[in-house]
Amino acid sequence: MNILFLMIPMALILGIVFVGIFFWAASNGQLDDLETPAHRILNDNQRQPKQ
Repeated sequence: MNILFLMIPMALILGIVFVGIFFWAASNGQLDDLETPAHRILNDNQRQPKQ
């Protein structure tokens, strides 16, 4: 039962940290374009060797 006094505040602090990181990433433009990186691998234009 005593472990709850340790685990509940730790879980709340960890949750607040993750929410803070999410809002920081959203405000700095990390989540602006979610489709281009997934499509970029399909349009991979590698240089063709000269023959």
